[in-house]
Amino acid sequence: MDKDLIEIRWHGRGGQGAVLASRIVAKSAFLEGKWSQAFPFFGAERRGAPVMAFTRVSNSQIRLRSQVYEPDILVLIDPMFLNLELAWRGVKPDTIVVMNIPEDPSRIFLPRRVKSLATVDATSIAMDLNLKVAGLPVPNSAMVGALIKATGIVKLESAEEAIRSLMRRLTDENIQALRRAYEGTKIVEEPKFVPEILGEG
Repeated sequence: MDKDLIEIRWHGRGGQGAVLASRIVAKSAFLEGKWSQAFPFFGAERRGAPVMAFTRVSNSQIRLRSQVYEPDILVLIDPMFLNLELAWRGVKPDTIVVMNIPEDPSRIFLPRRVKSLATVDATSIAMDLNLKVAGLPVPNSAMVGALIKATGIVKLESAEEAIRSLMRRLTDENIQALRRAYEGTKIVEEPKFVPEILGEG
């Protein structure tokens, strides 16, 4: 991406690791000499409840401290967000969407016109590598791999280093998830969209 300031909004459910994913990308950018920030927004703090997190990456100092209202990159860590209006607020025609869903991106209809759609079955990758908390898969590292494949915002090697820095357990498994998702992500330009999905008429 060629913008100086790139804003990412992550939507996940409690326990899926959205906040840590936002930090991994920010740390990766920092390791490459860029400016970055990552922070969460919590509603009901319970497992399974919707969680938002935000990442900003820039080649110069970042002075913004607000939430990300018009994301350049939208990451949906759970398929449930495909049809939730909250997740699509502020999405623009040049937004890149990265989604955890097993379907090929050419078969998915989005509620907004966007630049591109990248999909990966991050849940299956997490399950296969036994990346679980309380029996539920944690697909965050896989989603970072998909984001990197879809956008090139940071290098894969930087994300691997960031995971080693930020994670105290299952480090190797998370790096495997990152790599598998990077290799397995499928991308389509100008995906199909149907505004009526969100009742826009």
